[in-house]
Amino acid sequence: MTKRTSAKYKIDRRMGENIWGRPKSPVNRREYGPGQHGQRRKGKMSDFGTQLRAKQKLKGYYGDLTEKQFRRIFAEAERRKGDTGENLISLLERRLDAVVYRAKFVPTVFAARQFVNHGHVTVNGRRVDIPSYQVSEGDVIEVREKSKQLALVLEAAQSPERDTPDYLEVDHHKMSATYLRAPSLADVPYPVQMEPNLVVEFYAQN
Repeated sequence: MTKRTSAKYKIDRRMGENIWGRPKSPVNRREYGPGQHGQRRKGKMSDFGTQLRAKQKLKGYYGDLTEKQFRRIFAEAERRKGDTGENLISLLERRLDAVVYRAKFVPTVFAARQFVNHGHVTVNGRRVDIPSYQVSEGDVIEVREKSKQLALVLEAAQSPERDTPDYLEVDHHKMSATYLRAPSLADVPYPVQMEPNLVVEFYAQN
């Protein structure tokens, strides 16, 4: 098992949910947490625990971002006008690695981060190798010509597991995607319920 796959499965087990909706998730076989006491951890969770779990789930979903990275994104969401929870989701979905994953250029968000890091992606014709790069409305994200025949790209594009959201216009023949608009929470195809309002509460109290 690769390190990335191991990390992904560990997050699922820790959350007790199949947060990416993958058919091979260990949670599909057993819903309790990891470790010898996992089956006995079903007690009522405190408000702090519920808020922390919501933060860990959202942070884990986007490739298990570091606390520093996630806190910086939250601070930007808080600074902007409007609902902080909605702003947070919008900023997370504007990350280049998230867009590459949503466009089905790669099979997982972990692979998306590595794919961008290795220089396989352009934005408006310019190579960008920073996964946290924030795309803007109208930006065109493309897989570089020499990378279009990579096995993981072909596998992801043909996967029936997930659909591309309507805030992206995707052409899998050209391996390009246009970022049309910032999504709201309701627009994002999360396989499980995300609760950014609880993340806001967590940071407000801690």
